[in-house]
Formats: sequence, C-alpha cells, structure tokens
Amino acid sequence: MSPSTLTDDDLYLFNEGTHRHLAGKLGAQPLAGGGTHFAVWAPNARAVSVLCDANGWKPGPSPLTPRGVSGIWEGEVAGIGVGAAYKYALTSATGALLEKADPYALQSECPPKTASVVATLDYEWGDGEWMAGRGARAALDAPQSIYEVHLGSFCRPWDREGFSSYGEIADALIAHVTRCGFTHVELLPVMEHPFYGSWGYQVTGFFAPTARYGSPTELMALVDRLHQAGIGVLFDWVPSHFPKDAFALAAFDGTHLYEHADPRLGEHPDWGSLIFNYGRHEVRSFLASSADHWLRAYHGDGLRVDAVASMLYLDYSRKAGEWLPNREGGRENLEAIDFLRQLNAGAYGDHPGIQMIAEESTAWPGVSRPVDHGGLGFGMKWDMGWMHDTLEYFQREPVHRRFHHHELTFRGLYAFSEHYVLPLSHDEVVHGKRSLLRRMPGDEWQRFAGLRLLLAYQFTAPGKKLLFMGDELAEEREWDHDSVLDWALLEHPANEGVRRLVAELNALYRAEPALHELDCDPAGFDFVESDDAAESTLSYLRRARDGSTCLVALNFTPVVRRDHLLGVPFAGRWEERLNSDAALFGGSDVGNAGAVEALAAAHYDWPASLRLTLPPLAAVVLRGLPR
Repeated sequence: MSPSTLTDDDLYLFNEGTHRHLAGKLGAQPLAGGGTHFAVWAPNARAVSVLCDANGWKPGPSPLTPRGVSGIWEGEVAGIGVGAAYKYALTSATGALLEKADPYALQSECPPKTASVVATLDYEWGDGEWMAGRGARAALDAPQSIYEVHLGSFCRPWDREGFSSYGEIADALIAHVTRCGFTHVELLPVMEHPFYGSWGYQVTGFFAPTARYGSPTELMALVDRLHQAGIGVLFDWVPSHFPKDAFALAAFDGTHLYEHADPRLGEHPDWGSLIFNYGRHEVRSFLASSADHWLRAYHGDGLRVDAVASMLYLDYSRKAGEWLPNREGGRENLEAIDFLRQLNAGAYGDHPGIQMIAEESTAWPGVSRPVDHGGLGFGMKWDMGWMHDTLEYFQREPVHRRFHHHELTFRGLYAFSEHYVLPLSHDEVVHGKRSLLRRMPGDEWQRFAGLRLLLAYQFTAPGKKLLFMGDELAEEREWDHDSVLDWALLEHPANEGVRRLVAELNALYRAEPALHELDCDPAGFDFVESDDAAESTLSYLRRARDGSTCLVALNFTPVVRRDHLLGVPFAGRWEERLNSDAALFGGSDVGNAGAVEALAAAHYDWPASLRLTLPPLAAVVLRGLPR
C-alpha cells in the first residue's frame, strides 16, 4: 500500500471530527508503481466504483470496498494516472445510481465539464524568505492593506477569447499591486465552482482550484511569485454553504450526508444552496482539511471566511416557523460555533504567521478573541458597520451631511471591540449599488474629490484596509464579472489622480507607525473634534507606541474651511504629510503650504492649538514634531 493511503489513526480522527490533513489521504492518490488509490466517504451507499476512460465510464469494473465501519470506500485502480478524469458511481440504499465528482479531488475538469482529475501537487517553491518572515507582516501592529481581486475580470487576454491563465495574471497583478503599494491580495474564491456568475462563492471543489485559469501548480506559481515580490496572499473560503448541483456534494450517497435533511436547518433561503451539517464529525474533518489545504499546499497567508453570520444564527434570513431552535431553545448554531473555534485553533496551531479573517456582520461578541478566552478565535473581522455607515454618509449631498454626522462618529463606540478590517469590498459595487465614484454626489469634480476623501478616510481610520479592484481606477460602472477592469481610465488625469492617491496612502500607511502600529488598540486613537456637525468636519489623532503622532482633519463639504482651530497635544511644527486635494491627485491644490505651527495655547482639553486650512471635500494628514 502507498504511504499516502489511510491508516487506522486517520480513520479514527476522521470519524472523530478532528482530522485536519485529509487532502493527502482521501480522494485520488497516484501510486508510485502505477495506478491510483481512491478513497471516498459514502457510508450509506450499497456499492461504489470508479468511472474513468480506462473502464469506459461504466459502473462496476473498478469497484471500491468498505473500510471497516468508517463509512469510507477505498481501492486501487490500475490504468489510471495523473491527468485522468474520473467520477464515482454510487448505488444508493434505494438502488439509485449516482455519478459524483470527488469531494477531495485536488483538480477538476474545466467547467462546464464536471469530472474530477487525478493530480499531484509537486512544485518547487521559491518563497522561503517570505514564509519565514510572514508572521511579522500579519501581526496586528503591522500595516496590512489588502487588494481584493476577482481573477477572471482583473485582466483578460487581448488576442483570444476566454480567461487569462494564472501565469498571465501574475505579471499584471504583481506590477499593479506593487505600483499601488498594497501589502496583500485577497482572491475571491478560486475553489472550483460550476457557475461562474457566483464569483466563486458556490463551491463544488473544496480542494481544487478552478481550472478556468489553469492547473493547481500554475496557481502555486502565482502565489510563489507574489510572495517573492513581497505580496501576501489571502484566499476567500466558503464553509457556510454549497450548491445543489447533482454531480457534487448534495445528497452525496443518496442521503443528506454533508447537509441537514430538514430544510429548516439545511437550506439557505437567500442563496438557494445547502448548509453544512456542522454537528457531523466527518463534515467537520472535511471542512477543516479544506482550510488546511489552502494554507499548506498553496502557502496561503490566511483565509477570509465568508458569511460567518449565516453560520452563527439558526434564524439567519428566516421568518418565524422557518427555523429550529438549538437544544437550549436559542437561535445560536451551537455546532457551527464549536466548529469555528476548532477550525481557528487548528489553523493557527498548524500555521503560525497566518490570519483567519471573518466576514461577520452582526454584533456577535468576541469574533476576534482567542478561543481560550471565550471567543471564536479569528484574528480579525470585517467591520461591516463602518462600511455601511460610511457609504450611507458619503452618498448624501454635502448640504445634508450635517444632519447625519453620527454616521461618522458612531464607530467610536466600538472601534476597538474587535480587531477590525475596514472593507470597501466587491459587494458594494454590484447589484445596482453603483461604483464608488458614481455613489458620490455632485458634479464630476466633486465626485472625484469625494472618492479621494473616502479613500483617505479609510486609510487613516483605525483598522486594517481592504479595497476591491477597480476602486483605485475610479471605475465609472459597476463591477461586471463577465467584463474586465477598464484600464484605459488611467489615461484620464482624474482617474490617474485617484490611483496616485491610493499609492500615496499606502506609502504613508506603511511609513508612519502612528497610522498602523496601534490599529487595534484604543491607545492609538483620539478624537480631536468629533462634534462639528455644523461644518461637517472631523479630526482625530493617530499615535504610535513611541508617541509619534499624526493629525487627520477631514472636510466633508465643498466649502474651504480657513483658520479652522484645532487642539493638539503639543506645540511645534506639524508637517503636512498628505493632502487629498493636491493637484497631483486631481485636486484644487488648496492646502497649508507644507506645514503649520502649533502654539502653546490651550484649546478645550488640549494644551496646544493650531489653525488649518481644510481643502474642499478633502483630507489632510499632518505629523507632529514637538519642540
């Protein structure tokens, strides 16, 4: 038997729900002497065999046999090797014949084909230096600026139909991310998915990268090249649901194996998909092993876990009578909570230096608190409240913003309750919401100024940063997965000005410890003036551990505010480090001549004060140099 096949310990851990490394155990494992060892979990099947070219895709000639009472069927099949397509033929308890793709397949056929492919993941990595030092880059006191990418619409080949390959994407992606200064890319799910319009969020291949852009080793090469260029890679990962396609996980062995039988637990009403049964031990092993696979085999620097809120609540998006309470009579999904804690503890234990990031949209406590402190164990959480409130505010005409100032300041009540990422994600530029630029009110100049102000606000507020591709180009239209980013926009000065601003914001965010070191610590933030609703301005301080300080002042109206008096913690020179209204970025070039002098004249509770010119619809960032 091959050393990659299942041991008794593997079976025990799998059935116990604690196995995290099944990618090299279940599925198709090529044998050194030829042929392939297959293993699949189908406890309620009457018979299982392998379908492939070698047996004419007929059920029966290549049978698998049960392995004890584990529910796993396994066996070796001659005449099938690396690159061969296959499926499983399962006879259900009722006698129905099912043809299924392999849940543990490492590679799939390119959609619309649905078979699995025998694969090895032999690749010689060259990112040792990155892997050795990535923990410091993922630390909460490090600058983390994430560029969210959908590979299929980031770039397309100009000379043919279809998609760019992983290798072709690498050249353009590395050049652009480096030019703009992002620290990480986050890839929308690259796991195999039959419906391209799901953007990857309807996964059928939880261990297989989509073949639309190439092979598994080509994806490895993309990650490797990004790492060697100093860019981290996060993968979107979707354990919250899966599609009903008949060839995949749904009713896998003729029973509700991966999902709940009761639709009040097992069907997601919004997405028309199925919900994993997190209480079933083997399902937990399956999902934990999938997560480990993307971190281990593909050197992922972290996972952004999609739709965590839908996992936590049994009544998520359901009306009364459409859900079942837990064993204690509550609405919390106790099995999912336990799974997430187990998942995060295992991921951090096996892969020091990564980050597990939750997309969680409610006020669930302790999402980014360690498991041994009663939390869910994530490292960070998207601040969906900030995203919603901020975009609501920016969409308002400036004349009305004075009545909605709380949409800017409310975050001060909870900003450090979790370790937050401030996202401006793909979800905000689709489904009629319009592009960020088009959401800004006013004439063309005001719309571009408003977008620059929004980005400056995001990059100077406490929290790590995430920006969806195209926002830095000031796209006019909504994101369209069937199209490609409008790179020609950068030929226009206003659009190129926004891109330059993003590059400058990234450079400033990295260079100034005050803007990143205490992103998740209340000691790093103070409001200077939070209640100036009348003039729609906002100002705050960002601090580093050594006391170095930056002052951020924002003007949310198109009216220049001159001689704007602000208190500051010390007298001395305050150097203007960034002005989003600079001509370089497409602004009107109103500013403070590079610096202002703070005098030892108290203002409110501050021992010193200064007077600023606040440009229209703009942000200024000043670094204090005490006498």
